[in-house]
Amino acid sequence: MLILAFETTAKAGSVALLDDKKLLGESYQNTGLTHSQTLMVMAEDLLKSCGKTVQDVTAIAVAEGPGSFTGVRIGVAAAKGFAWGGELPCYGVSTLEAMMETLGVYQGYVCPCMDARRNQVYNALFYVNQGKPERVKEDRAIALAELKEELKTLEGPIFLVGDGAVLAYNTLSAEIPGLILPPEHRQHQRASGVALVAAKKIAVQEPGDANALTPNYLRLSQAERERMEKMQNAK
Repeated sequence: MLILAFETTAKAGSVALLDDKKLLGESYQNTGLTHSQTLMVMAEDLLKSCGKTVQDVTAIAVAEGPGSFTGVRIGVAAAKGFAWGGELPCYGVSTLEAMMETLGVYQGYVCPCMDARRNQVYNALFYVNQGKPERVKEDRAIALAELKEELKTLEGPIFLVGDGAVLAYNTLSAEIPGLILPPEHRQHQRASGVALVAAKKIAVQEPGDANALTPNYLRLSQAERERMEKMQNAK
């Protein structure tokens, strides 16, 4: 099973190739260019450098959110296009779960945090016991103050990952000594994590339906929130 995976939910974008749980290669770019400029080029170059073609790919995976609304849309659209073109199964993966896989911690809590503005983060919580992860909290948008109260009850190391990891660490570490900020290159979303989660879905024979794949934003966009506020104020 050769999985081509995309990650575009934050400023950095990446593409990975996973062959039966073996990472053949990964292309990562954090240059400020838009994903619409870089994603297809990275995918084509990665396939070529790994000695593979589009015809060799047997499944597509993509981070379906949460994250940047524009970034999520670009990644999902690219994945659907590849899947439809090759009539391939397509797997949407939680951005937050993929970050947990990328970190690869053996023991402790993993707390993905993505900056959602307004003193909130997109967040989930996992407990990894001897390398085996268990989800503790579902994907959500949560205030940092509320997250602090939850994390204060935990015992053991809590690893922060995501583009909101530094924000969460600087805000919460004074009251939660168990927080750990991994090295910068281990904090961020990567397509290899997306591929690893998709491989687990394939292993349990979960169907990958490109037609059913939709972005998971977790909350309304700012424009939609402002429109709803205006409608409520007009009543």
